[in-house]
Amino acid sequence: MLLSHRIVRRTLTDIVAIGAALACMACRQAAADASRARGRADSTWSLVAHPVTAAHAMVASNSTLASGAGVEVLRAGGNAVDAAVATGFALAVTHPEAGNIGGGGYMVIRMADGRTAALDYREIAPLGASRDMFIDSAGHRTRASTVGYLASGVPGSVAGLTAALARYGTLPLSRVMAPAVRLAEKGFVVDSFLASSVRENQELIARFGGRAVFLPHGTPIAVGDRLVQADLARTLRRIASGGSAAFYRGVIARQIADEMSRGAGLITRADLSRYAPVWREPLRGTYRGYTLLTMPPSSSGGVTLLETLNVLEATGPPAPAMSERYLHRVVESLRRAFVDRNTRLGDPAFVANPIDRLTSKEYARALAAAIDSARATPTADFEAAAREGTNTTHYSVVDAHGNAVATTTTLNDLYGSGVYVQGAGFFLNDEMDDFTARPGVPNSFGLVQGASNAIAPGKRMLSAMAPTIVLDSAGQLALVLGSRGGPRIITSVLQVLLGVIDGHLSLGDAMAAPRIHHQAWPDTVWFERHGVAVGTLDSLAAAGYALAPAPFSPGGYVGRVIAVARRGDQYEAVVDPRTSGGAIGY
Repeated sequence: MLLSHRIVRRTLTDIVAIGAALACMACRQAAADASRARGRADSTWSLVAHPVTAAHAMVASNSTLASGAGVEVLRAGGNAVDAAVATGFALAVTHPEAGNIGGGGYMVIRMADGRTAALDYREIAPLGASRDMFIDSAGHRTRASTVGYLASGVPGSVAGLTAALARYGTLPLSRVMAPAVRLAEKGFVVDSFLASSVRENQELIARFGGRAVFLPHGTPIAVGDRLVQADLARTLRRIASGGSAAFYRGVIARQIADEMSRGAGLITRADLSRYAPVWREPLRGTYRGYTLLTMPPSSSGGVTLLETLNVLEATGPPAPAMSERYLHRVVESLRRAFVDRNTRLGDPAFVANPIDRLTSKEYARALAAAIDSARATPTADFEAAAREGTNTTHYSVVDAHGNAVATTTTLNDLYGSGVYVQGAGFFLNDEMDDFTARPGVPNSFGLVQGASNAIAPGKRMLSAMAPTIVLDSAGQLALVLGSRGGPRIITSVLQVLLGVIDGHLSLGDAMAAPRIHHQAWPDTVWFERHGVAVGTLDSLAAAGYALAPAPFSPGGYVGRVIAVARRGDQYEAVVDPRTSGGAIGY
């Protein structure tokens, strides 16, 4: 304060400097003490979350503009489902690397009156797909599953969002989609995240029709540019007036089929016309008095999350966060759940999923009993392989009535397959890569899966998405969360839950805390740099663990969670400090 009033006498300046230095030392020590108390390795861990609070309602997503679209609809009298649909369509405009109408996703809904639902609008393999379509004559996996026209599954996002609105929404589709249409038609100012995203992926974008929009004159859009997407605006207007039929049977369907024809792709108008989302019952499990509502297959996220939590619960009282005992238990629990996930789960229309067994407390106790308290248990070799991209986005919505929606949606990799539907203005996914292309061959992510996830016409590929709603011991809404990051979705959601429930952390501290990742195969424990104390890493290595800094880009982080929590009579939202986005409430 003295300096801010420009007091310049030497003696006072010295006093202020000494006082400031002492205060700074005290602040650093307090921060270090607080950091250690929250289970962080040391004061070099620098992530800090920035919670947003609101008294009535909240929308949190990877785009502040999309969150604003959701809040606009809430203020217009809509409920949480109306706002979730508005946010989903807006993300297709403002967050093109992952927000989409050319991909698919999952939604978990809990209404204030106790009704619950899970909506599966995952993409499906085209009718022309075949089991070995991505294997060359030498038996090697090709890049055709990730880039280009063969990589796309039949999109489900439009069918899913409109189905959710029809069953649980209160406003007409045209009103709910108005913010997205406006953002596409009038444009918005490009921020640093979008500019960086386009620049880093310009090689892929340049190969297809998206180059005219995102690389005008051969140069990536830049910070401060106004991005207008006229073709996408027309597409959104058609959906707003004609519903999902406009996408799956009308002009847009023809545009998609024509785009596929240009590149010898597989999706036809017949594939589009037969697509339908599937309503499912949410998986329901408990952990230390809390109840979780999460996604069943075709997503593996809910099963794997519940199985891991059950095994952890069976190991006894919680251990201190990021301690050797904590990490040993978390890794061994994840190992067992991922082995089951990778070998036993698939589209329930094609595979019998042993969900009751995998999510039972009895089964978890048996798995926990087999954990060596002092040593790592190497993952047994098993065959099959598949890969999951990281181009996913999650958003969480709660309204003034207590309705809650957790939605995770994806194109798979950044900008999906790169294919851009000319005249319609959107990217298509590369979700065909989430199938098991060739058993026994690890992919670039090292994720190993079984034949239950092999390619078949009309089949949904297995996912790790885990949109989750958590209720407290009184049955009241506690958390709405989910993440992006392929298989790291499961581990990041798990660790935020452990921070809140076991560590009694605030949502902000739980979101900013360091994370590890283990997915059974490869048998490596990945950790965020500076997130685990050196001595702890040494102890884990001595116990038989293979350890490595997380190689995941960008930043070497594990997952990117979006969450909303109820705190007394308020909502608190946090966008993971590892990613971009914003929360808006009122």
